[in-house]
Amino acid sequence: MKEMPGQRQQFNFNQTMADIMRSITAILFLTLFLSLPALGSFVLLDRIAAIVDEDVIMQSEVDARIQQVLAQLAADPAAEMPPEDLIRDQVLERLIVEDLQMQMGERAGVRVSDDQLNAALQRIAAQNNLSLIQFRAAIEQDGISYASMREQIRKEMIISQVQQGVMNSRIEISDQELKNFLASEVGETITADEYRLAHILLAIPDQATPEQVHDVKSRADTLLGRLDRGENFQSIAIAESSGQDATNGGDLGWRKPVQLPTMFADVAQDMIIGEVRGPIRSGSGFHLIKLMEKRGAAAEGQVPQTRVRHVLIKPSEIRTDLEARELAESLREEVIGGRDFDELAKLYSEDPGSALSGGDLGWERAGVYVDTFEQHIANSAIDEISPVFKTEHGYHFLQVRGRRIEDFSETFRRSQAENYLRNQKFDEELENWLREIREEAFVDIRL
Repeated sequence: MKEMPGQRQQFNFNQTMADIMRSITAILFLTLFLSLPALGSFVLLDRIAAIVDEDVIMQSEVDARIQQVLAQLAADPAAEMPPEDLIRDQVLERLIVEDLQMQMGERAGVRVSDDQLNAALQRIAAQNNLSLIQFRAAIEQDGISYASMREQIRKEMIISQVQQGVMNSRIEISDQELKNFLASEVGETITADEYRLAHILLAIPDQATPEQVHDVKSRADTLLGRLDRGENFQSIAIAESSGQDATNGGDLGWRKPVQLPTMFADVAQDMIIGEVRGPIRSGSGFHLIKLMEKRGAAAEGQVPQTRVRHVLIKPSEIRTDLEARELAESLREEVIGGRDFDELAKLYSEDPGSALSGGDLGWERAGVYVDTFEQHIANSAIDEISPVFKTEHGYHFLQVRGRRIEDFSETFRRSQAENYLRNQKFDEELENWLREIREEAFVDIRL
């Protein structure tokens, strides 16, 4: 092992741990040997394949992983079977690097609950169009233990969390790098909104006469009228459309503007969800399009916000639930009678986060408060004093001070761009880090 600057003390510690592991192995072997007359025969159950810092990798772990690799190779007719010794070396090296990351995860307290693991397994099964029971049967049919596969996925989830945490601190995206990317053609494409359109095509025959074109246009107008009256777009698309996607109800899936026909892209960006446009003429016929959904900076960056202030009165050991409600009702009446809300909240409100600000909760989007509080915000006109109502925190009354749409589209685009650039750098930086921790670790291979 190469000795790195400042690591001599760590090397001595690891060497000591290695000596301890060798001693334990020797004691176990001696114990088994001395018990031979009683046992009648010597059976080797397992052996150490490698010592990795403060942990060991057993031969059974290597064999189980090799079995998984062989099963995957056998399932792919195009795959060539490498020599067994090469597979063994690569599997052991993979297990060593995984073990180092698992040790880091253990020291950092990273855990994956059974619920998280079950959800991950269900997603994997669904991706293969299988139920969880079918997925388990398929795994065991390949000769792989489902229990070991389950633990392997748990390990991969822990390792993924460790990698994400380390990469977040190692990968930096400068402000200038972000600006350059957003100004580039690739950046504009990556951060563009996506649209999910449904489409009906009424085809025009080749070399159509003006009368034929008129008839197709009339059919398109008729269908548009039916859609405007509320008929189901998907049903009409299946019955009437000549498009290749007709059997899917005309659904074109999620697409960015550059992936859409120009005539659709220009229209879609001005549409609201649920709107139908057309007929749009092209060389192939007349089109009707419906905007099913949209997502991205422009779509999701426009965030409705509400500014609210409130007074909270809590029941306590010296104030019954009824007394708390009566006090809240009394204070509300004082505000309605002209007393300053700000002054009253500072004196009486028992919400420590807002009392000093006169009960002001600031500008917030929907969904940050408990359901009952949200309902009273939604039902209150600006400057209206709400009725007294109860939540898990106590008794409230509130006043909506204002409503606005805040434009976070630029923030959303920057976040998209930063995630893209971070993902671009992730694999290379991860490879560098894995090489570093492998070189710095104490590893004693016993195979």
